[in-house]
Amino acid sequence: MADDEFDPLDERAMELLEAFIDRHGFLSWLNLEVVEVDSGRVVLTVPYDDKLVNPGSPIGSIHGGIAATLIDTASGFALRSTFDDPSTGSLATTDLNVTYLRPATADLRVEAEVLRTGGTMGYTDTIVSSVAPDGEEKTVATGRTSFRLFPDR
Repeated sequence: MADDEFDPLDERAMELLEAFIDRHGFLSWLNLEVVEVDSGRVVLTVPYDDKLVNPGSPIGSIHGGIAATLIDTASGFALRSTFDDPSTGSLATTDLNVTYLRPATADLRVEAEVLRTGGTMGYTDTIVSSVAPDGEEKTVATGRTSFRLFPDR
């Protein structure tokens, strides 16, 4: 596909995910934004906000639960993008593993990629990054998930 073309399925998936965020109180409160959707891959961002910072943090580090939420949400969105129709079906997290590597002190970006899907289970790998105080974008957390898939519900 040429750079100036777009995949209508990816465009439709992005619209569906944005609508889901708008309806979801917590995700919209985070100001979660869908940046990119491909089949089996999604990129989301959350802007830095003082309301997300650990109270009393001398460096303004974002609470780790935000990274965990991003891993869970991006993984579910990436798996949903593999459904024949991303607007149908459902899924449920069965395992969520988060490894924290360093504090996040700026906007967050999460990229989730599907490792495997089957008839009933799906697995993802994720990276959460943020710009470090030295100005370089660094990985702040990684995650692996598994989900029970219900693509026809």
